[in-house]
Amino acid sequence: MDEVIQVTQWLSSITPRKKAKLFFFTTHADAPSPMVGSNDVDTHEETQLPLATTVALHNFKNIDEFLKKKVNTFSCYNVIENEITKTDYEYLRFYSACKYLDVVPPFLDLEKISAIQNKFEMTDEERDYRLLLDSADLVLEKVCDSLKPAGVSQMWTALRKDRNLIRGVKTIDIIGFFVDPNPTGIKECLFFFIVRFLQKADKINRVNTNRLGRLIAQCDESSSCEEGKTIDFIIDSLRFYPTELYPFGFCLIMCVIEGRDGAMQEIEKTMEISRHLGMITHTEKNPTKETIELVKRELMKPKYQFYSSFTCWFMSHGDSNSMVLADGETIEREWFLTSFPDISTFQLKPKVFFMVSCRGANKFSLKGDEFEGQSATCDYYDIGSALIRNRMLDITDSVRDISYVQPMMDTLVAYSTILDHLSGRANTHGSIYVDRACVLMSENISRGRSLTEILEHLSQDLHEILQETMDEDRIVYKQACHYDSFFRKTLKLPYTRHPKEDVHSAPQ
Repeated sequence: MDEVIQVTQWLSSITPRKKAKLFFFTTHADAPSPMVGSNDVDTHEETQLPLATTVALHNFKNIDEFLKKKVNTFSCYNVIENEITKTDYEYLRFYSACKYLDVVPPFLDLEKISAIQNKFEMTDEERDYRLLLDSADLVLEKVCDSLKPAGVSQMWTALRKDRNLIRGVKTIDIIGFFVDPNPTGIKECLFFFIVRFLQKADKINRVNTNRLGRLIAQCDESSSCEEGKTIDFIIDSLRFYPTELYPFGFCLIMCVIEGRDGAMQEIEKTMEISRHLGMITHTEKNPTKETIELVKRELMKPKYQFYSSFTCWFMSHGDSNSMVLADGETIEREWFLTSFPDISTFQLKPKVFFMVSCRGANKFSLKGDEFEGQSATCDYYDIGSALIRNRMLDITDSVRDISYVQPMMDTLVAYSTILDHLSGRANTHGSIYVDRACVLMSENISRGRSLTEILEHLSQDLHEILQETMDEDRIVYKQACHYDSFFRKTLKLPYTRHPKEDVHSAPQ
């Protein structure tokens, strides 16, 4: 059959709502730039003009033309062996969006997708189409689905009132002030236009979504929300880190085995809970400085930008400032923690570090006859209060900026013990902290709990356990864990266990 006819038939089989979503997912706002094969042309018109004209004319002609152009580009595209190009990213995004929406063109060349994935050095696990979807866009899709046409129309009215923001933007004028979002698919086009416009104007990104939330807050709840949804519910959905679908993220496990009883148990437990959570996992046994540098370089590869979060377990001996590696060398804990968050592929994404090692030799010892012979092994917290002001500051958009971000932002570091103190272990099972953390995370899947809630529960649980030193003194003591958070959103565990689909580069 002629390819033109095939494309036409394919487009005619897609509903207007799905066309709007396919366009949105395909014009991903955070695509890497500059790339091989890209140029300096501003894509503002390409990504927003079709949405604007569709809303204004109630006609999907321009979106259809855009999708036809994409399909024709991919049809003529020759996969270059070594260089990763902008078209490579676009092809993968387009395919994953089609797969997600169940509108994969029957004529799409899946062998090219496999060849592109080879260039990205993707493993079998990483060839699952869900990895290629952008979690932030999926959250925004759900927000859109929670709003009625009237709600999106009210957002548009509120946006139009911000004259400083919209001044001189041609696509805003194309849509006009009053919009009828009721025809099928028009609500989606208008909402996605608002999102892409705010992203282009550096008002929102995958972490900073307050500006979008303020637009939604101006909607009338009785007319703007779909059944069972509220304005608060919709805005709350923007306050979580986007980690939709599989995989939940990438997990790196580094464990020094030499001289650490139960270390293999630690590896097994952390691998099990990571897979339980739907993470793709990599393990490094007995890491050295060279190992760490190699891992850092690996994480800079382009494929890691598709992951929505990063978790690292580092288990070794240590003292107040350092951690002991497999070859006896030490590394500064602070150096380790500050070098990983600065990796560009995980910027604006949650990064969690579980640092499991002693931080000194002190013990919170328990004295008295009632504690003798009691042990599970045979903080102190500074609470601050918010400053209450009589007058609240009026923080305008003109003094807000989301472009520059401190490298440690969106990072959480969980310590198995407090400074200068021991981190306890069992002879056969390894770190008690690792054991209890894995148990609590496993128990709280599907309960909608956030990571910090679980860490707080872990702090209580661990501090109840009586431990005993392995030396001749047999001192009974307690261990206190804690965490430092630079999070700007809440990181929730997945509601469901995400099994790995039997989906590779060329699913049927």
